[in-house]
Amino acid sequence: MATTTAIIRELMHGSYPLVFFPRKHWRSPTLGRISVVIAELILVLVLCFYRLNPHDQWQWEDIGYRTGFIATAQLPLVVLLAGKRNIIGWLTGTSYERLNWLHRWVSRILFLTVTIHMGFWFVDWARYDYIMVKLTTDAITQRGFAAWCILLWIVLSSFAPVRRLNYEFFVVQHIVTFVGFFAAVYLHLPQEVKVWIWIPIGFFILDRALRAGSTLLINFLLSKDRKIRFSGRCTHRATFEPLTGDTTRITIANPPFRHWKAGQHMLLSCHGLAPLQAHPFTVASLPSDGKMEFLVKMKSGSTKRFFHHAEKAQSLPIASREARQRHGQSVILEGPYGRIRPLRQFDSVLLIAGGSGATFTIPLLRDLVFSWWKHKNNRKCGFTPPMFAFDGAATRFIRFIWIVKSQQQQDYFRSQLLDVAADVRELRSQGCDVEVEMSIYVTCDETLGGDASRAGSVIMNKRTCGNVEEMATAQSSTKSFEKSPDDMISIKPMLSNCESSADAIQSCGPNGTCCCMQTVEDEGEALERIQCQCNCGTDRSQAVQDNPVSKEASERSAQPSLPTVVDEAQDNIKGPQRPEIAMLSGRPQPRSLMRKMLEQALGESAVVVCGPQGLTDDVRQSVVWLSNDRAVHKGTGAQGIYLHTESFDY
Repeated sequence: MATTTAIIRELMHGSYPLVFFPRKHWRSPTLGRISVVIAELILVLVLCFYRLNPHDQWQWEDIGYRTGFIATAQLPLVVLLAGKRNIIGWLTGTSYERLNWLHRWVSRILFLTVTIHMGFWFVDWARYDYIMVKLTTDAITQRGFAAWCILLWIVLSSFAPVRRLNYEFFVVQHIVTFVGFFAAVYLHLPQEVKVWIWIPIGFFILDRALRAGSTLLINFLLSKDRKIRFSGRCTHRATFEPLTGDTTRITIANPPFRHWKAGQHMLLSCHGLAPLQAHPFTVASLPSDGKMEFLVKMKSGSTKRFFHHAEKAQSLPIASREARQRHGQSVILEGPYGRIRPLRQFDSVLLIAGGSGATFTIPLLRDLVFSWWKHKNNRKCGFTPPMFAFDGAATRFIRFIWIVKSQQQQDYFRSQLLDVAADVRELRSQGCDVEVEMSIYVTCDETLGGDASRAGSVIMNKRTCGNVEEMATAQSSTKSFEKSPDDMISIKPMLSNCESSADAIQSCGPNGTCCCMQTVEDEGEALERIQCQCNCGTDRSQAVQDNPVSKEASERSAQPSLPTVVDEAQDNIKGPQRPEIAMLSGRPQPRSLMRKMLEQALGESAVVVCGPQGLTDDVRQSVVWLSNDRAVHKGTGAQGIYLHTESFDY
């Protein structure tokens, strides 16, 4: 069974690089997705041509009829895969967003079937020069051709480059053309097969009814005391706060609905700012926090309006701002959506986030640590006996990686990460065999290339490519613990990958911001290395004036800083010590991180990644490579690797 599982996982996640233009690299879809699409295509083509000869002109009409019926029979599947609360997702334990790709491909196969259906009728009529006659005089042919044209538009507009031009417009026109297509097909079909139109319409109505009932319950019927009563108005009031990096923090204090799980997302609508729009945002908090929090990166459309509204509220006088925060904006929530296999089943867990992908991985990290606290009275805190495994946590080791452009972004989750470090420190002091390692990789920052004092809450020294620092813990955690000498770890450079300035892989961002692209192969490498400086040739003072984010960092660094960890504490520590939360400049090497984790794992491991497509592709290929390298599929006894990916896509 383990061998079969490993083979299936490698086939599901494997892909191949595709290069069409210089400096442009694309990877093929995963073999798992390709296999599903090819299987669906073969099944449909077999059903279309079984025991029919496409070379026999006297059977072209029969092929035309059959392909039309096969195309009609695919409509229920297309609609089922499009629903957010559908039977397929419920039976497979998969959320709607992980089935959306299959919805698009099934629709494309439907278009192919309809094209074959139309093509064989046209070829049959072409023998008698009868195509234009049918198109101009026959109502059934006209309706069928109209349905094909509408479906062609639906398929073309659904390709990623087109739908990303304006996603709000895409959604509206997609629904309108969907209605037009079904109307044309209904008028085109004979009476005896029109039931195949009512079946998908029934699925669509059922999905909308379930969504409407859930939305009504959590927004209008569920009161603050979590009792069902009609409130007459939306019960959710949200505050909007602007953050650095064009990010908006949306907070709903004391929500009546607290049944979401770590990693899930909600559809959020704020009709006062973005009418008739609902967008999916990952919940960045846990139910135990007593609030529902979202971190929204500004793009275009509604997210841009959210950020501008938060900026305006921030610029108001203090009294008006507090009044506005107190009342907030009415928002409507739908969900929660999203499913992930419980990570507490795994011995070791690697969480990798790129940018705002931390809104997905940090709640998972906190949920695992919370499960340790919940079951700390067991014989071993990181292990639960099999009879209690359904409610316990088998996880012993967690590795957390967060890749950000600017070191200021760590402020988004600063208090949560410091709480995690404090919780783990307390658990270990009680004899629990658990461990968490956290690293934040900064790829671009105005402080990379020169001297800087504190920026934000990070202890800074002269930043160089590959440097690592510790996040200050003094006066930060909500729990108060006394720090032992071993905890008083000063700034410790752990790695510099740049042998010389000529070898550094660096580039310049806007306003002279230094971008260190060097890959950090091993955080635990020897400390004494020749370091390089990042020099973009721009005066940093001018860059600070031109860049509002840099200016804010400079102003904050001039303010009195929190008590820092003193260097003298390092005199009592023998050998290099790893900070609880290390900050490095550069990019991580996922394969090296995974290999280290797998070498010390006592059971199956999990890798979870959320970020840009390039990051998820890199992690996916690293998992496949390591699984094959360790010969998991050959029954060597090496533990398996479970992979869960989330990417920024729509």
